[in-house]
Amino acid sequence: MENRVEQLRKERGLNQEEFAKAIRVSRQTVSSIENGKYNPSLELAFIISDFFKKPIEEIFIR
Repeated sequence: MENRVEQLRKERGLNQEEFAKAIRVSRQTVSSIENGKYNPSLELAFIISDFFKKPIEEIFIR
């Protein structure tokens, strides 16, 4: 699954560590999501969606 997490994170001026702390996951999890190696749970996808104030379908693309 493709996603816009890295793009949105960088637009906010956050590094992976800062973003990870904000959504309460490890930096490695953020890296894996951004690289398409890990698909987040629905719960985590909603947390990311809430953080960026964007619908899930604008962040995660099938």
